[in-house]
Amino acid sequence: MTKTVLVCDDERHILESVTYVVRQEGYQVLTAEDGLEALRLAQTELPHLLLLDVMLPHKSGFEVCRELKSDPATNRICIILLTCLGQDRDMEQAYQCGADDFLTKPFSPRQLRQRLHELLDD
Repeated sequence: MTKTVLVCDDERHILESVTYVVRQEGYQVLTAEDGLEALRLAQTELPHLLLLDVMLPHKSGFEVCRELKSDPATNRICIILLTCLGQDRDMEQAYQCGADDFLTKPFSPRQLRQRLHELLDD
């Protein structure tokens, strides 16, 4: 069974480049451009992994993460928060809201591939 990854970022070029890498690794990809859309798609499609930007329109990545992790129907979705905020308090907030991992932008395609396989390969 092909695993599904939901990618959410409001910056088109990041959304496209991350989607490209995820597809190259053989995963099915869904995309969202704001927090509400990511939340809705995660709840209806139940992806295996969500790559979620922190700074999003309508709902922040932290809020989306917290909602998904507090709901028994979606709390098993792995969530990697993507942010240009690389400060300790941001990383702490990411883990407090239930994120499984945290990547600081810019990150390399190699880093992304490694995280994908660490979290998705059985």
